[in-house]
Amino acid sequence: MRKLLNTLYVTTPKSYLSRDGQNLVVSVDKEERFRIPILNLEGVVTFGYLGASPGLMKLCVDNGVSLTFLSPAGRFIGRLQGQTKGNVFLRMEQYRIAAIPEESLHLARLIIAAKIQNQRNVLRRFIRDNGESGVIDAICKTLEYSKIRALKSKNLEILRGIEGESATAYFSVFDSMILHQKKDFSFAGRNRRPPKDAVNALLSFAYTLMTNECAAALETVGLDPYVGFLHRLRPGRTSLALDLVEEFRAYLCDRLVLSLINRRQISGCDFVIQGDDGVVLNENGRKTMITAWQSRKKEIIEHPYLHEKVEIGLLPYVQAMLLARYLRKDLDDYPIFISR
Repeated sequence: MRKLLNTLYVTTPKSYLSRDGQNLVVSVDKEERFRIPILNLEGVVTFGYLGASPGLMKLCVDNGVSLTFLSPAGRFIGRLQGQTKGNVFLRMEQYRIAAIPEESLHLARLIIAAKIQNQRNVLRRFIRDNGESGVIDAICKTLEYSKIRALKSKNLEILRGIEGESATAYFSVFDSMILHQKKDFSFAGRNRRPPKDAVNALLSFAYTLMTNECAAALETVGLDPYVGFLHRLRPGRTSLALDLVEEFRAYLCDRLVLSLINRRQISGCDFVIQGDDGVVLNENGRKTMITAWQSRKKEIIEHPYLHEKVEIGLLPYVQAMLLARYLRKDLDDYPIFISR
């Protein structure tokens, strides 16, 4: 099993990554700011456009360290991954199922049902902590019905429509769960590319971090993160990672965003407006978000299927492992992750 906190996040946009022997070196304006032995890492995520030296890229490839490039706003640019090591028969089965919509549908139904249930659980948790809300309770009932519809959907197009309707309903009450700093963190609905407000900027940033974790997890167990069952295939798009993210959006990402705002761990000063009136986290905001993200990953829960204590940061690897076991026919079905 993987160790935690072995991903290096380089948040300063002017950073340049290079190699010195077996060390990764981070420099800003040609001045060394940080170095770490490559053996201490399994992943590097850098925010900026200066990039990395060819020597550093080879060092990462030789040591099985993924290198992900994001824009300063947190938008995915690209990912460097070394030689794929995995069971070829496992990937052949993955490709076979992905090529047949009727077979992909079963897994896609489960994934979306899990997403909807976890959204409902976030709302129910808010009611438990803050008292009854007729509006939120009504949305909970809507999501319960949507989950049942998702499990009975007859094709992927219908399923994607149900997923979209459920997301609209869920986010229609998201603003009600923001209890403090309403002036800086008002939310009127989900938007992206670019996010138009601070809440959407936080959500998009969290989803990007989660997608990177899921892509690495799928690579670890030998699956191809670019070939999914729900998300359509596109060049450079980690479709299976996006599938896996759906199970964790509400439980890990949305709850973290709400916690940061309601606990006043992040403020309006941590954002800047860029072109097209897009709102993005500044360097301090990114550091605050990543610190909270890493802290959250260290928390321990009991996995609902394995009934074992696991760190939250290992959940993508556990679910990737269970998915691989299902595809190898070691399990009768894929055990989706449902939060409590």
